[in-house]
Amino acid sequence: MTRTAKVVRATAETDIGLSMDLDGTGAADVETGVGFFDHMLCALARHSMIDLTLRVKGDTCVDDHHTVEDTGIVMGQALREALGDKRGIRRFGSVMVPLDEALVMAAVDISGRGELFWDVAIGPDKVGTFDTELGHEFFAGLARDAGITLHLRLVCGENAHHILEATFKAFARALREAVEPDLRSAGAIPSTKGSLS
Repeated sequence: MTRTAKVVRATAETDIGLSMDLDGTGAADVETGVGFFDHMLCALARHSMIDLTLRVKGDTCVDDHHTVEDTGIVMGQALREALGDKRGIRRFGSVMVPLDEALVMAAVDISGRGELFWDVAIGPDKVGTFDTELGHEFFAGLARDAGITLHLRLVCGENAHHILEATFKAFARALREAVEPDLRSAGAIPSTKGSLS
């Protein structure tokens, strides 16, 4: 079974095309028009081992908010589609990732219930031209539309770049663990209810 998805979403604010392969090598071909965000998405792909091709045309003349939030929505939709009925996956993943002085905890449950629990206080408002609050907007859209429970928590850190990068990498590693096939499950849906929808 191939675990891939293609999603296209066009609104008055953004035009997004995305393809995803959960069983890839971490290859990323990303163009969002927001340099720091591209950097974060490439790190996400690399550390989750999910192949990602993404093109976004957004109203960055206004600001980067719609581009970042809508990308999270589309990535969530693609993740949900690629997982199908979630048969045979591990379902849960958790990790702590350091990046210099920053340390971030991420925990993922592919539960069918999409919600973000965010405890990542970032001091400076900007990394370059990127609004640091957009990290929350990206992950909120992704978690909701993917139907995953996602906890992200900053344990310690001072540098905004390091904090955000550790957050993206921690999510990637936890997601990788959660979507991996569980070879002992005999292809069962990992729920006593028999469904993760």
